[in-house]
Amino acid sequence: MLLKTRLDAALEPSAQEALSRRMLDTLKRHEPACVGFYWPLPGEFDARAAIAIWLALGAHRQASLPVVTNRGEALQFRAWAPDTPMKVGHHRIPEPATEVVVTPDLLFVPCVGFDIEGYRLGYGGGYYDRTLAAWPGATRPVTVGIACEACRTDALQHEAHDIPLDLIITEAACYPQQQPNPAP
Repeated sequence: MLLKTRLDAALEPSAQEALSRRMLDTLKRHEPACVGFYWPLPGEFDARAAIAIWLALGAHRQASLPVVTNRGEALQFRAWAPDTPMKVGHHRIPEPATEVVVTPDLLFVPCVGFDIEGYRLGYGGGYYDRTLAAWPGATRPVTVGIACEACRTDALQHEAHDIPLDLIITEAACYPQQQPNPAP
């Protein structure tokens, strides 16, 4: 049901434009040096154009895409730019052909569904939860779900190993509601 709802919502150009603006606003607000995002599957927001704009607006910025090196293990993030050669990876998802591994400090995560507590429904592989639980270093990245407003539910069932996202953006809102940056 949520997959069909998301697929229908993805066909709306104004929703895609709104998600792109929210994504760029989020990047401006958090100012990451390296962002991780995802290659879009059917019905998912295609973040590549927004990421390309963000990369072009500042020096020393990096973007990356997840790579499944082994099923059941944490994802690895490899450097990506709009001209990066790609190859077909696990689950037939394109991934960077480069071996350059980076560590994002902000991570965009696709959502099939979500609740306002920050829990997301994905495809059930557990890759993002495993990745966040095994994150290198002391500080995990800021996690931002990308979702369609129509896929918000009152509450998702979650298990002890599920890790809520810090923020979820849709074409209509941000969860939790963002407060404006204080004036300098």
